[in-house]
Amino acid sequence: MRSAKIISIFFIILIFTVFTTFILLDKSEKAVLNIITPSEIQIDLNNNKIADSNEIICLENIQTLTSNLSKNQKDLADKLNLPVEDALKFGYISDSFADSTLSDKKVKLKFSSNKTPNCVFADIIIDNESYREKLINSGLAFVNGKPSNIDKYKKQLQKARKYKLVILNHRSSKYHKTDCKYGLAAHDSIVLPTNQIPEDAKPCKFCHITKKNGKTKKYSKKSLQTYPLAISNGSIKMYLSDLTLKLKPDNKCSSLACKEILNRINQSKQSIDIALYGWESIPEIRNAILNAKSRGVKIRLVYDTSSNQYYSDIKSIISLADETSTDTPKIIMHNKFIIFDNSKVITGSMNFARTGFAGFNSDCVIFLDSKEIAELYKEEFTQMLSGKFHNEKSNVNHKIVILGSAKVTPLFSPKDKIITNSILPLINNAKQYIYIPAFLITHDELSSSLISAKKRGVNIKIIIDATNTYTARSKVKMLRSAGIPLKIENFAGKLHSKSIIIDDKYIIAGSMNFSKSGENKNDENALIIEDERLARYYKGFFEYLWKKIPDKYLKQGVRAEGKNSIGSCTDGIDNNFDGKIDSEDAGCR
Repeated sequence: MRSAKIISIFFIILIFTVFTTFILLDKSEKAVLNIITPSEIQIDLNNNKIADSNEIICLENIQTLTSNLSKNQKDLADKLNLPVEDALKFGYISDSFADSTLSDKKVKLKFSSNKTPNCVFADIIIDNESYREKLINSGLAFVNGKPSNIDKYKKQLQKARKYKLVILNHRSSKYHKTDCKYGLAAHDSIVLPTNQIPEDAKPCKFCHITKKNGKTKKYSKKSLQTYPLAISNGSIKMYLSDLTLKLKPDNKCSSLACKEILNRINQSKQSIDIALYGWESIPEIRNAILNAKSRGVKIRLVYDTSSNQYYSDIKSIISLADETSTDTPKIIMHNKFIIFDNSKVITGSMNFARTGFAGFNSDCVIFLDSKEIAELYKEEFTQMLSGKFHNEKSNVNHKIVILGSAKVTPLFSPKDKIITNSILPLINNAKQYIYIPAFLITHDELSSSLISAKKRGVNIKIIIDATNTYTARSKVKMLRSAGIPLKIENFAGKLHSKSIIIDDKYIIAGSMNFSKSGENKNDENALIIEDERLARYYKGFFEYLWKKIPDKYLKQGVRAEGKNSIGSCTDGIDNNFDGKIDSEDAGCR
């Protein structure tokens, strides 16, 4: 009798705890982590910022179509009398609606008493409105296999049928028609518009070959032209890398910037001074350094201590150096430059790692054939080699170096206060446009200066890497709210450049992210290059990238590792730095 009473009390306490938890969850805002389908959403119920399997919220009595190929929606498509192709196209529109409404948002939950082993049923409240009702009113929801709003459903279906979509298999790098059985059976694939097909993808030979007049004719895809990735202006060479072309890094010296480094190592006669944030050995570069040492070239190295965990191969480059120096763990030595024979410099945003050497990330690298510039970089390098880092260094003399038609000003953090003293005046005086391809923007004054430029009529466009969309200090929301067009890239590689292009006149490029720590703490370098031809060239590349990124990413973000980040689920890289790679990551399941 007593035991029965204890059990009853236990169940009463348990029910009360569960009810109280639901009430608390209902009143507190939670982050949307992942959109599996428009009616299955992963929400951070326990606030640990990880998409756990028991955090899937489902909309009760609501069905939706999706372009998520891992979801079997044949029964719903059959009830609607839709062929596979139409169902996928309708699902693509539905997914886009869910992404634009919920991605990276904070929401409240109104729980139901029902649940299943795989789902907790709740309505999602966003901006005091029911997401369930939004979905119903849009014509994209179904109840018992029937459209919730028949008139809007017909309009959405008519719109969907106009879309030109393909299925891209990340693993094989082949693309298929949306009704192709091989595409539908692929385990690692995504539905995307034809103008987003990567340049190195190949058409499925079964669904993209047609017969005409008895002859076999291959399907020809239409896509944006590639953009030239190098330009020379006398003593200056600029090398860019295109993250839309290479979906997996390799161990080869594939990028044009890497080939330039390889060439300069092979030509060096006296010294190679290297300042790097991290290192991953690739055979061609390592062998070239060994050969240089064998002919008497002195290798000196300055490297960052704090990055050693991420770049585990740092010991291999240390072992090759004749002299080395490193900073302290608390502040980073973020430079990526090399001085050859005290007369030539290569610098920019590219880390000396597989993702950089192979051209997987989008970087901007500058080669300068100039003893004057080499002297300025050597002055900075020598201080660090002697053990002086960060604010312990002395100012390198400011100097504008004339190289042909270009004026080049090398600057170094933290002593030069690069953003405050040099970048803000250029932004404040901009007349026509400011284009920014950047890994991140967190600097307050820089952001305010861009907003002011927008208000006075300057055309501003920004592309930011997916990793840094909604970090604590990110200015994405602030800049978008001010009406500045800002796109989030949706490819596996990082948009790793730290650049600004202004008025067909100025290029700002280097290792420095547009952040307070980049300006005031880290060891960094940047170049201000005044040259019309180079600025026009870089502007063209920016516009090329802008066209390849869908317009929907003007309003929403994209997971750095997930089904909508092209190539990120099969590249073998931890794209969002959460310790999980490819299929281990919730976004790729």
